[in-house]
Amino acid sequence: MGMPDAVLYCSLHDPVTPCPSGYNTNKTVSLWGSSGRMEMTASKFMDIQRAIQPDWFQCISDGDTISGEAGRKRAEKSVDRSLSFLDICLELQEKSPELQGSVMFGAIEGGDILEERLRSARETAKRPVGGFLLDGFQGSAMAKETKLKLIASVTAELPEDKPRIIHGVGKPDEVLECIERGVDIFESFFPFQVTERGCALVFSYDCHADPEAAAVLTQNEIQDLEKNGAQEDQEEVSKADPEMTPFEIPLKDKKYHDDFGPLLEGCSCYCCQRHTRAYVHHLLVTNELLAGVLLMMHNFQHYFGFFSAVRDALRDGKLDQLKELVFRQALQGQADATLRQ
Repeated sequence: MGMPDAVLYCSLHDPVTPCPSGYNTNKTVSLWGSSGRMEMTASKFMDIQRAIQPDWFQCISDGDTISGEAGRKRAEKSVDRSLSFLDICLELQEKSPELQGSVMFGAIEGGDILEERLRSARETAKRPVGGFLLDGFQGSAMAKETKLKLIASVTAELPEDKPRIIHGVGKPDEVLECIERGVDIFESFFPFQVTERGCALVFSYDCHADPEAAAVLTQNEIQDLEKNGAQEDQEEVSKADPEMTPFEIPLKDKKYHDDFGPLLEGCSCYCCQRHTRAYVHHLLVTNELLAGVLLMMHNFQHYFGFFSAVRDALRDGKLDQLKELVFRQALQGQADATLRQ
């Protein structure tokens, strides 16, 4: 794949591609791509892993319980199917010389039914897996409080010496809440989502900043709020993407037409060092492909910087300070959006 120095993880689904519900069976899991639906058996799935030879990979599982409409029987079935798939895949991995250096993550299923989640966790932990996938928490179908309670309950049942990965959780505040509840690794397409809606990540994650740096950050926020305030008419508000978070700015907005500052003051990425908000705004409104390239450079670097700050905060015992900083920005952004409406 031309990625010799990267750690390669293979998940079952493309997290960006919607997966219609109701197509999994006792023998197959349906995957969705540009060519439509494809039925995947455990054997075919393991053939793919033998070809890719990843460092880590998710075991095939029945995670079709995220619609919020699945009942207890469906959750029970998802656990039974996933354990059956896991046993088949473990047997196939043991017989595959190509996969002796790869680590399989067992999937914890069960929808929003606590008893089934715990059963899935306990049974999967009995198998010789190298880690655990907390599946079915992506999207907004499940209430946040339910999601966090389930994650905390599940991780309490899992051995601490094996990593726990979660899919589809990427907003900075949600990441920190999951870390507090025992999640170690995140497979997230959040920077891609931000880029796709023509936005740039601008939130602060430096909880070690000195007072002068904090003052500069506050001044930048005030200037942005002045630009975002009374000048924004109701028509522009109605056009705002409902998925947009408080951690980003919409560079398609006309107020950036003559903003000749970088996407984020102090950012060292290629885009911020060489281009302005006005230039990226121009690229976006003229549908130039370069807009996405430059935004992705910035959003990736900023997001990776956030995770670096998370690791530093965990090492230094400052996760609470980082969480306070991120949550303050989230609350401020939500309050500003309410005022503008």
